[in-house]
Amino acid sequence: MLHRLTALLAFSALSCTNAAARDKEVVHDAEYYVLEAQNGERWAVEDGKLDQKLEELSEKNGAPPNIIHIMWDDTSFGDVGIPAISKIRGFESPNIDRMAREGVLFTRMYTEVGCTPSRSAVMTGRLAVRSATYDIGFPIHNEGLNRKEVTMAEVLSEAGYSTAFYGKWHLGDIEESYPHNQGFDETLFTPYNQVTSIQNATGEGANAVLGLVEEMLPPDPYKLDDTMLPTGWVQAIEGEKGEPGREWKKPDLEGFLEIDPECHRRTLAFIEKNAEAKKPFYVAYWPNMTDFIPNPKKVTQSRSLYADGFTQNVDAFIGKVMDRLRELGIAENTILVTMADNGPMAHNPPPGLGMTETIFRGGKGDFLEGGVRVPAFAWWPGTIEGGQIVGDIIHESDLYTTFARLAGAKKQIPTDRIVDGIDQTALFINGDTHGRRDSVFIYAGPRLGAIVKGNFKKHVISSDPTAGSGIAASYYFLLHDTREKSPMLVNTLHLKGAFNRMQARHELWKEKYPDWPATRGPALTGIANARPETKALSKPPVNMKDLPFDPLQYIKYDPPFDPNADPDLGD
Repeated sequence: MLHRLTALLAFSALSCTNAAARDKEVVHDAEYYVLEAQNGERWAVEDGKLDQKLEELSEKNGAPPNIIHIMWDDTSFGDVGIPAISKIRGFESPNIDRMAREGVLFTRMYTEVGCTPSRSAVMTGRLAVRSATYDIGFPIHNEGLNRKEVTMAEVLSEAGYSTAFYGKWHLGDIEESYPHNQGFDETLFTPYNQVTSIQNATGEGANAVLGLVEEMLPPDPYKLDDTMLPTGWVQAIEGEKGEPGREWKKPDLEGFLEIDPECHRRTLAFIEKNAEAKKPFYVAYWPNMTDFIPNPKKVTQSRSLYADGFTQNVDAFIGKVMDRLRELGIAENTILVTMADNGPMAHNPPPGLGMTETIFRGGKGDFLEGGVRVPAFAWWPGTIEGGQIVGDIIHESDLYTTFARLAGAKKQIPTDRIVDGIDQTALFINGDTHGRRDSVFIYAGPRLGAIVKGNFKKHVISSDPTAGSGIAASYYFLLHDTREKSPMLVNTLHLKGAFNRMQARHELWKEKYPDWPATRGPALTGIANARPETKALSKPPVNMKDLPFDPLQYIKYDPPFDPNADPDLGD
């Protein structure tokens, strides 16, 4: 009875008498308050000691800590940072391994199911469903991050940080979504993903893409529509806060291959510039990692696009960053967090990609553990004790609130919306068992796919034919069933009510703080050196007088997400 009473009291506090007292506080999802009601006093004592430690560190170093976040694509848990599994996979990650030895290896870092929603969650501290940023964008998308979102860059900028973003942004191709319009001082970014590496003459010639580059193909005598294929899209944009963006390089394979090396150069230069100026900084480097055109020159035994790209563009660069921080004398005042954005592209990958499931079943796009439980590491010499293996649950959105706390910027976090990210400073500094989260809601697009609570998991979207009765065999004990292949019913029926209450609190809280609709608009505006074909994207493709409708009306139309689509359980 006690746990039921606690849950009811916590939720009542959210919606009734205590609401006014919370008006100026960060609003979290309902489950946080259930835990706070039971652990708040202990957390308050711990927070007092953490505040004192952070203040002493700032006084010692003359500034709050620098923050570096490196996030790459589509990697199974264990592929990197655990040498035995890397060996089995045919490559090595010596610098990630060094991070694990000298810092923290998280065993339960959860993400969203795909690139765009994952990046949205990190950057806003909010589940992607709350801003409808769950649709993966390809040229031309006409969608992106809303200007009303308060990004990590905006929070930290208000606290006096220099901010930079380099790499794969993938949060939209509308002007308001560009990172230099979302709080970053300087940027070089890709609005889309790695598929642009094949959407060119090289890809057409290799049949990596079919029917895109028409000038390379025999004329089609049956073609009637000249508006079908995407044209004018931009592969990379550079920009500075308050200024128009500029297209960087041509949208071809050669241009794509130059992006990561240029981002490496700019990231190190940004670090060096701010170290010299003795100004705290936040830099996010999210590498593209690999193209989708196999290179005849192989560098790993795996000989895959993924392994070769990771070792050259990710692991090697992480080693350079760690070494440079020490050379500059700022390693002890810099927290470095590295991680994957979601699980492997195990379904329908391009030839030779070389990604696969490891410990957990599922991959990119799945709400199974393999789709959302990723390798993640933290390194902060002198503050984070080395060699830790942490078993607490952490969600990528927690980085938003944690980084704000470390920077002394919690007052900059918005209080008019739900922020899913939990302050996990205690977990980073005090280590294993000091986490403040024991649950995760996992969405498949706009649909709630699964709920994790401790070591138990419920598939809300279930393939069990008895699900219509409301009592599906959809419960899993993750310590016994890492691959979620053996759903349980009778021996887990005692969990039914608890999971139902969690889902009810989650959905009732949404009634007060509703999800936002998708933000749509003309693609690739706000580019000072835009090519004519790029400018044409925001103009009617045909003579307006010849049509009985507005051909640009689709830009504002939000295509429906098919609620009956197969969620793909990774079978």
